[in-house]
Amino acid sequence: MKKYLADYHVHTEFSDDSVCPMEKMIQRGIELGLNEICFTDHVDYGIKLDWGEIEGECRLEDGIPVRNVDYAAYFRKIEQLQKQYKDIIQIRKGLEFGIQTGTIPQYEALFHQYQLDFVILSIHEIGNQEFWNQDYQSGRCQKELNDTYYEELYRVICQYQNYSVLGHLDLIKRYDPFGIYPFENNCEIITKILQKVIEDGKGIEVNTSSFYYKLPDLQPCTEILRLYRELGGTIITIGSDAHKSEFLADHIEDVKQKLRELGYTQFCIFEKMKPIFHPLN
Repeated sequence: MKKYLADYHVHTEFSDDSVCPMEKMIQRGIELGLNEICFTDHVDYGIKLDWGEIEGECRLEDGIPVRNVDYAAYFRKIEQLQKQYKDIIQIRKGLEFGIQTGTIPQYEALFHQYQLDFVILSIHEIGNQEFWNQDYQSGRCQKELNDTYYEELYRVICQYQNYSVLGHLDLIKRYDPFGIYPFENNCEIITKILQKVIEDGKGIEVNTSSFYYKLPDLQPCTEILRLYRELGGTIITIGSDAHKSEFLADHIEDVKQKLRELGYTQFCIFEKMKPIFHPLN
């Protein structure tokens, strides 16, 4: 059976942290032989404004408020490219929701405003303190920052279900200034998170940027992937988290091999928020 190749975590110039043109990502995907690409640009309410909003409490760069996706322009561009490349590559409409418990109503409203194929639920900040710049980590010990991360993730998924997969489930490892916190220390709440995900018919992603960030394991780690399967989890996507075209589909074949070794036989793509399974060949 012919391989099916898809990258389900891709950022473009519509994300605040990327300048890569959407069409450049598509052209790179075609070069790589991808069957599908799903764009998942960032939405992080609480720390970013929507286009058209007045300046408020949010992150500034060079004195300018950082914005979420320009939704009208984003979906218009995707639809244009879907028509342009319809006979060459499948292009899906996605977003990455950086949810906090206090911003759930904004994501509910956004989700119902647009027809999406795919939503990644991620925790990028807690209490409007971001991880990437160590704002959240400052003044916290390793146990506290790991415990509170997973507790926030669990609270969010207990209140919000309009998503497809959890993105980079153990993301805090990427930004932990103390090093890798042992899986066993958070095993109980991670189990609760995975059980809730499975109960709600959702999934998790394997984020291949673990190679870019030189993490010692996959993201999420092997222990989480093994536990997810043991609990009965089957919905799993693979995404590069590429912000530049040269990282598109990075190490996807390596991840597929690891998943096969863990006993997985399928991975998913999504259409209109419904998972479609493909063999992990």
